[in-house]
Amino acid sequence: MATSELPLPSAHSHSDPSHADHSHTHGEDAVHPHVHSEESLRQIINRLSRIEGHIRGIKTMVQESRPCPDVLVQVAAVRGALDRVARIILDEHLTECVARAAKEGNIQTEIAELKSALDRFLH
Repeated sequence: MATSELPLPSAHSHSDPSHADHSHTHGEDAVHPHVHSEESLRQIINRLSRIEGHIRGIKTMVQESRPCPDVLVQVAAVRGALDRVARIILDEHLTECVARAAKEGNIQTEIAELKSALDRFLH
């Protein structure tokens, strides 16, 4: 049940028309588009789909009363795979959203939101 690695997505430009777009809200009213390239979205979704399948495999292992150490090894593999997905998302956020906020002059708000999200992620 090992997960295979996909390369990290390359940096992309907000001006690229092949980007998928969704929004982040900042405070009460401010909204900025959050843009991922189609390739980046594909890689993230593929990784999450593999993780989902891996979790189903772990559930089957538990149902079959497989040895606990074997199950724990697979849980660790899923945890690592989720950490890699989080890293991709964080890398993109830093290269796209934080860079955009710096250009727009609202970097402090973006950094505060990032710190808040990281606090929740790390605890």
